[in-house]
Amino acid sequence: MDIKRVALDAVNETIVMTVVHMDYKGQVAKRINEKMPLATVKGFRKGAVPKDLVEKQYGKPIKQEEVKKVVDLALERYLASERLNLLGTPLAKENENFNWDAEELTFEYEIGLVPAFEIDLDAKNDIVKYIVKADDKLIDGQVERIQKQFGNPIPQEVVVEGVDIKGVFTNEAEGIGNTTTITLSIFKDKATADKFIGKKVGDVVTVNTKGLFEDDHQLMDYLKVGHDNVHGIEIDVDFTIEAIAISEPAELNQELFDKLFGAGIVASLEDLKAKIKEDAEAQFAQQADQKLLGDVTEFLIENTKFDLPSEFLKKWLQTVGEKKLSPEEAEVEYARSEKGLRFQLIEGKALAQNDIKITFEDLKTFTTKNIRQQMAQFGQTNPTDEEVQGIVARVLSNQEEVKRLSDQVVAEKLLEIFKVKANPTTKEVTYDEFIAASYGE
Repeated sequence: MDIKRVALDAVNETIVMTVVHMDYKGQVAKRINEKMPLATVKGFRKGAVPKDLVEKQYGKPIKQEEVKKVVDLALERYLASERLNLLGTPLAKENENFNWDAEELTFEYEIGLVPAFEIDLDAKNDIVKYIVKADDKLIDGQVERIQKQFGNPIPQEVVVEGVDIKGVFTNEAEGIGNTTTITLSIFKDKATADKFIGKKVGDVVTVNTKGLFEDDHQLMDYLKVGHDNVHGIEIDVDFTIEAIAISEPAELNQELFDKLFGAGIVASLEDLKAKIKEDAEAQFAQQADQKLLGDVTEFLIENTKFDLPSEFLKKWLQTVGEKKLSPEEAEVEYARSEKGLRFQLIEGKALAQNDIKITFEDLKTFTTKNIRQQMAQFGQTNPTDEEVQGIVARVLSNQEEVKRLSDQVVAEKLLEIFKVKANPTTKEVTYDEFIAASYGE
């Protein structure tokens, strides 16, 4: 057998395989001999059919099966020996006029190659690494929320100014059904607030989402509307009142502090504010890191230029998956996934250029840290190593979890690379300023 590659361009090649009689004749003859005792041809007893008739009846399909086995095995071994870095899998080129009786049988396979490229993390960019600070407004607001949350609710008969109203925002057609607690001061328009005055438990108030709040982003909190829809949504929603109360603020005392943070950790209002600031800024740092990772990712995708074997990949997309795609569907799917594929290649190159490898120990350490953080959130601040490692072992026995966590470890390692090598500009901002920068508003 002869196998060769024909380069069409930097990312597209054809593998040409020429199969001769010697490559398959022995196995075909063996299969024919095995068929002899079982062959049935009209006019002959079973097992007494002449060999030439057996070959005539069964020879062609047997030959095709054996040639396919030879070709499949040779292709597999060739790809392994050449160590080709493929995108997708080889696609057999169709030949409607293929002649199975030819002395030499030629098969062609299209392949798409991973492009060669380099990434330049030192390139000039406008990327900003945000340091998000919790300002006094945010801290004081959180203190008020704590006092309200742990305060003593005094039930009221009707809605008046200053009460807390618990209820459900619903719009079945839009999939909205969120239970929340509101005050009349959250509404942008006084006319909207006035709709609630005098209402009782069980009453339903209908409002429109357009201009409902001073900041449209509040739709995300109160109605659980996605960010992509907050500016465009203009629908009626029903608010069904479930409870009306005036909240008597909780006293800021040691009992409350210990309930919130554990015994002795917070002992005064100043300690409380310091703890709120510390916890908030730790959370903001995670959000800022995610923005930095996203910004560098976007920069690399836009500025790292390389060709993909796009036409090959569109053909390949038609053949994979349980449901075969039409050429038009494959075109749409390729357009949807191209950006992700480009970053996947850039991500791999960044890890390779910086000699970063993901080990099982990396995965175990990352998972252990996550488990401890989650346990702390539920009040288990001092679990034993045995307890934690037992949970880690269960988590890492799930392949889907391993894949999810591996992606997070990769993102964490990339972030550390980007923080240094992308040389972003550092900027200190409030949380409101960070949100504005994140969403361009």
